[in-house]
Amino acid sequence: MTEQKHRILFVCMGNICRSPTAEGLLIEKVNAENTSQEFEIDSCGTHDYHLGHSPDIRSQQAAAKRGIDLSKLRSRKIKSSDFEYYDLILVMDNLNRENLMRLCPDDYKHKIKLMLDYLPEHSFDEVPDPYYGGDRGFEDVLDILEEAIEALYEDIY
Repeated sequence: MTEQKHRILFVCMGNICRSPTAEGLLIEKVNAENTSQEFEIDSCGTHDYHLGHSPDIRSQQAAAKRGIDLSKLRSRKIKSSDFEYYDLILVMDNLNRENLMRLCPDDYKHKIKLMLDYLPEHSFDEVPDPYYGGDRGFEDVLDILEEAIEALYEDIY
């Protein structure tokens, strides 16, 4: 009998900066730990601004400097079936969490958490959106998400 995979979905607004970065980081982590067969990892957005687009080039460049390839990922909008399908839905900020809670059937709301719930010692609870900031914002997001992904992985294992 095979064990059920850990199905994890990362969510931000447009699915071109924060959530695909988190997806790429967790994929990299499970590959490094040789546990990729135990995971199903995806990301999406609460809005359809960038459907089918690859991650923001600045996200891709910042991730590539750390050996993470985001170029094959494509943006999509959350679907109602995602709430049932995924075991854990990790949202980057409170506004998008509120949007998901409105859309989500009551039976699945317990699956929705903030990404930074895994870093309770931090003084902030949201992953900042780097889209309108400078290039340093993308590096900061990677720093934050690397730490949060590490904590998430340790929580699962």
